[in-house]
Amino acid sequence: MIGQIIKKECNIKNKNKSDNMENDFLKVIETRRSCRKYKPEQITDEELKAVLEAGTYAPTSRGMQSPYIVAVQKKEVLARLAKMNAEIMGVTSNPYYDAPTYVLVFAPSLANNPVQDGSCVLENMMLAAHALGLGSCWIHREREMFATEEGKQLMEEWGLPEGLMGIGALSLGYPDGESAPAKPRKPEYFRVIK
Repeated sequence: MIGQIIKKECNIKNKNKSDNMENDFLKVIETRRSCRKYKPEQITDEELKAVLEAGTYAPTSRGMQSPYIVAVQKKEVLARLAKMNAEIMGVTSNPYYDAPTYVLVFAPSLANNPVQDGSCVLENMMLAAHALGLGSCWIHREREMFATEEGKQLMEEWGLPEGLMGIGALSLGYPDGESAPAKPRKPEYFRVIK
């Protein structure tokens, strides 16, 4: 749909470029959904690297590349993170949906735009994951988790600098089942002022 609108409204001259844009990147955007059920097998190192690298190409304020990305696959640490997040959420279930990989994003709390920078990193990684056939879901409460003494201890163990805040995380893995179709977009979602 986005690709069709672009082709129709922009009158793109080079048909091949237009078709590639529609079939590749814009389709990834249109079809990405949050995944809340994962297969237990771990993703490959190559897939993980591609997702993490996509995060490093996210735009950041003044090009400072202030965020830090930490991927976790160690079972004991996954369980610890799930417990920390669940306690904040007030549940006993796993807020990361038992995914085999969690990807955490941090940024210096005194950076120009830490939340915006980290959010762009997370979005890039979600789109890359979907393009690779992986499932992902944005997970909240990392800000609260890593403001605790336990969270600060983990950041220190991982070799992260002081002064960081948790921005968010992704659950990441192979989806177990098909994604639901997109909900219809709300009317008047955007407007153009000319």
